[in-house]
Amino acid sequence: GSIKQISITGIIFRPLRNALMSKMHTLLSNLTFPEGPRWHDGMLWFSDFYSHEVITVDEKGTRNTIVSVPEQPSGLGWNTQGDLLIVSMRDQKLLRHSNHRLIEHADLSPYSNYWCNDMVVDKSGGAYIGNFGFDRHAGEKPKPTTLVRVDPNGEASIAAEDLWFPNGAVITPDNSTLIIAETRASRLTAFDILQNGELKNRRVFAETNNMYPDGICLDEEGAIWVADPKNKEVIRIKEGGEITDKLELETRGAYACMLGGNDGKTLFICTNTGSGPDIANQRAGRIETTRVKIAKAGRP
Repeated sequence: GSIKQISITGIIFRPLRNALMSKMHTLLSNLTFPEGPRWHDGMLWFSDFYSHEVITVDEKGTRNTIVSVPEQPSGLGWNTQGDLLIVSMRDQKLLRHSNHRLIEHADLSPYSNYWCNDMVVDKSGGAYIGNFGFDRHAGEKPKPTTLVRVDPNGEASIAAEDLWFPNGAVITPDNSTLIIAETRASRLTAFDILQNGELKNRRVFAETNNMYPDGICLDEEGAIWVADPKNKEVIRIKEGGEITDKLELETRGAYACMLGGNDGKTLFICTNTGSGPDIANQRAGRIETTRVKIAKAGRP
């Protein structure tokens, strides 16, 4: 039949084949800039950049500050011992939170061109961490950069080069494929993951003319939800580039998204009115949710 366009509180749904199931809800507000959402232990974990906090929120909206990261937290993950790994952006470090203490797990600065950002952790506790590549706020010209791999023992190396702002990343359930958003190249790029964590066989997973992919997450059909702050939308895209769903936020940018909830079918979206340090004082950041049909898969 024909597809109706439904507008609810400024959010426009354009249901395509997989159709979103419900309207948006604000789970948490008054945040400086939420990023890096992860569903873990029955809660959503995320970094709030400018308050320098790693925060959890449950499905009822109860929030807790887990730890403060002075140089600004971003990507989150867990090692095989269950310790929280945190990307510390401005000093380009990977930290481990263990027994209420922050320990330096790896120094990323020799391998990263600028501030470190998002991360995905594989089943062995190895981490893949992207970086901005250049200082946009200082007016530097965009240039490609590296993806850094940190082994479970804390040893860092370059996993891939020539990436245009490697950002959100996912790993398939069988741990065989890493897919990463290249924000400034309008594409998602896939790699095979070898036994030792090396990346090989680089290829395009999906690309469009104007997608600006930031945070991403994976579902059981192998499709990827992509937060796109520039176009103020979240899309669901399949390998090859078919877009099955589009959630238009109209006035707010979507910076990251994560599937979770007790059935894996709640889509958590980090939204804000803008980005950069000037946004902090507005505390306009929110965690918003909607329900979808296909559950979470893989990592993070």
